[in-house]
Order: sequence, then structure tokens, then C-alpha cells
Amino acid sequence: MRVAMYYSNDDVRIEKMPVPKVGPGQVLVKVVASGICGSDVMEWYRKKRAPLVLGHEIAGEVVEVGEGVKTCKVGDRISASHHVPCNICHYCTTGHKTVCDTLRSTNFEPGGFAEHLLMPALNVDRGIYPLPDEVSYEEGTFTEPLACVLRGQRMAWLKPGQSVLVVGSGISGILQIAAARAQGAGRIVATDVSEYRLEAAKKFGADEAIHSKDFTPELLKELNGGLLADQVFLCTGADAGIDQGLRSVERGGTVLFFAAARENSGIALSINEIFWRREITLTSSYAGNRADHLQALALIRAGQIPVKDMITHRLPLDRIGEGFRLTAKADKSIKVVIEPNK
Repeated sequence: MRVAMYYSNDDVRIEKMPVPKVGPGQVLVKVVASGICGSDVMEWYRKKRAPLVLGHEIAGEVVEVGEGVKTCKVGDRISASHHVPCNICHYCTTGHKTVCDTLRSTNFEPGGFAEHLLMPALNVDRGIYPLPDEVSYEEGTFTEPLACVLRGQRMAWLKPGQSVLVVGSGISGILQIAAARAQGAGRIVATDVSEYRLEAAKKFGADEAIHSKDFTPELLKELNGGLLADQVFLCTGADAGIDQGLRSVERGGTVLFFAAARENSGIALSINEIFWRREITLTSSYAGNRADHLQALALIRAGQIPVKDMITHRLPLDRIGEGFRLTAKADKSIKVVIEPNK
């Protein structure tokens, strides 16, 4: 089978590998669609482990099942989790399944940028999500990234009517905007350095979309009835964006660190200015659990999150290098979906 072997953002090669053999409890999936995630192009994070086959936002057809599999059958249309928890450790039993050691060690074989992938038995047991007839394969690729967003908003305790500032309007920011709108948020303001992405932010639910160079906390107050944002979702790893967000949260508000920062990035905080007398909460979120995936799929099925309209590029496997460049450049693209079997 063909796979896209990652060496760097500018060096993704089409290579051949044997189709994985299916063992007890395992499932072989024909990958119909696989989204390129922003984390796939974090070169400082990925390159040290290269060469490898990336791709975790997948949807496909079950083509072979191993002995004992009960969760699916040949011919089923599915999306799936590449990481799944053990459900019994300290982290899982205290509500933090997404930091479980097992979750961090599970994965597809070899990855979603391949014509076929093998799902390990643990993933088959607790990480398969049947696609409803109303949900296409390409829409199914959004199950995982939307699940991550929903968990982040839950960790931030987003409540209906609260004002939201989304810093960074790439696909993560766009999903944050759309999900916040679907869950009843109040005024939503978005920022970015790209006019193209600011237009997308407005299209998917932002009341205001402001270029980062023009944004100030004072302007946010003017737009927001004299108040800063109740919720700030940081969807960029740029230091300037992080600083912008920290200065834009209202008393009693929450800042969600959603995107990974740049390598070795750090911030200096004034304890008195940020915390003392202001009751600011800083929180973070990683991945999504099974309940988040099911909620994501339900929202997609209901049409409350119009994910199909977020896809700007659909590319076959042999053009995946172009897809990586588009995603890494972060300019005139929102979501790039790879179709490995076309």
C-alpha cells in the first residue's frame, strides 16, 4: 500500500509499505479521508521522530475484522480515535482521561496518511464511532478535532451568554467559534494576522473579526459593552497572541491555552496584575475523550457545526506535500483533507 512518509514539512514522500496483518481484536480500515492537523506541521515536535506516517483525523471503511471484534463489521463507515485511555488509572478515574499514559501510547498503524491503517484492539474496543448516513467521510474527519474543541470549552466552563475572544482564526479557532456559537455564547470576537482567515471567522459565527495589529483590549471593551472577554481561547502559539489574550480577559474570566506554543516558548506573568483581586482562571486542554467524540459527531450530524464548508482543499495522497505546505503556511487555507485512495 502507499503511505505518505513524513521527514519534514517540505519533505513528505510517497512510499510503499505492506498492508498490516489483522490480529485478534484488531480492525483494518480503508482510509477514505484524513485531515491535516495543525499539530502535523509543528516541525519542532514532529521532525525529531521522523520518518513516520502521520494522520489522526480519519474516516474510512472497515475492510477486515479480527477474531472477537464486536464493535464493528466489514463495510461499516467509521471515524476513530488514534489515542484511547485505559479507564482505570489515577488520571482516568479523576476525570482527566486525556492525560492518561495509555492514551499517550496508543496510535494507529502506521497512520492516517496511508491507503489502509490498522486499529489496535484497545482502540477498536473504545475508539470507533459509526458514521450516520447523513455524515460524509470528509465530515467524519472533523470528529476528532471538534471533540478536542468541545473538551476545551468544557474545561473552560463556557456558559451560554458569555462573551468570547478567540485569538487565532485557523481551523482550531474557526471550530472554537462555531462550537461556542452552537452552545449559546454571547458576543464572539476573533483575531488573526490573515484577512482571509478573518473573513472565515465571520462566516462561521464571529460577530467581529479584527486584524491582530489593530486589536487592543480597549477596542474589545468598546465592542463588548465596556467589558473584556469572559472567555479567551488561545488558538495560536505566537507569543504576541498569548500576551494579547492575557490582557483581554475580564475579572472572573477564563483563559484557555488550546494551541501548543512555539518550542521553548514561555511567558512572564505579573501575579498581581493577572491574578490578585481579579480571580482569573488559566486552564489548558489536550485531546478529547469518548464522550467528546460522540458529542462532536452528534453536532455534525445535526448540522449545527457546518464542517464541510470549512474544507478549502481536497487532495489525493500524491499531492500531500502541497497540503502540508498549505497548512504550514497558514494563509489561504482553512482545512486540507487528504483522500489516500484517490
